[in-house]
Amino acid sequence: MKYEIVLKGSYALLKVFLSIGESVVVEPGAMVYMKGPIEVNTSATGGVWKALKRAILGGESFFMNTYISRGESEVGLAPQLPGDIDVIPLKDILYVQSTSFLACDPSVEMDVSFGGLKSFFSGEGIFLLKFVGHGDVAVSSFGGIKSIELKPGEEFTVDTGHVVAFDGTVKWNVRTFGGLKSTLFGGEGLGWRRSGVYLHRPRKNLCPDEELPRFCRVDKVSCS
Repeated sequence: MKYEIVLKGSYALLKVFLSIGESVVVEPGAMVYMKGPIEVNTSATGGVWKALKRAILGGESFFMNTYISRGESEVGLAPQLPGDIDVIPLKDILYVQSTSFLACDPSVEMDVSFGGLKSFFSGEGIFLLKFVGHGDVAVSSFGGIKSIELKPGEEFTVDTGHVVAFDGTVKWNVRTFGGLKSTLFGGEGLGWRRSGVYLHRPRKNLCPDEELPRFCRVDKVSCS
């Protein structure tokens, strides 16, 4: 997938360049513009069963849009909320926080993975999106994305509300911050503690600098 990220940081836009016969799988509602001869196919990517799991457990759409190029073309993509975009080269397994998926190569298989019961009490859901195969996966965040590469055996703790994605080679678990009092009244909730090694290039552990639980939008304003 040939791409370019513009306005990176706050209002990022992903430009995907397609040659004849190439395609990209996109989250519904992410397309900003199209240029050139492109065919759009809407389907339950991965089959009905995986699409149901993705929609019910992973919080993603049942249907995905596949943009197929019939000549030199370009697709502009952006998340529904203002924020950052990053593209991760996938060579094995990648876990992505629900709602952070933007687009991927059609060669990448998408599924849902159990994230642990403690994740439920953190308010972030208990399932993660799991991507398997080889290709590129585009992710987004509400706010900027910071990439962190862990050394062998290094541990890193991040609040569950700030996780975008992490590599499948990383061992992780969900735990409380400090004691019960800190967890309940400290405003930090639960954290994901990770230890392991990144086998590929940097840009593996992605954390948004800012994320709010809700974002208000005015859909229509009428004046009399």
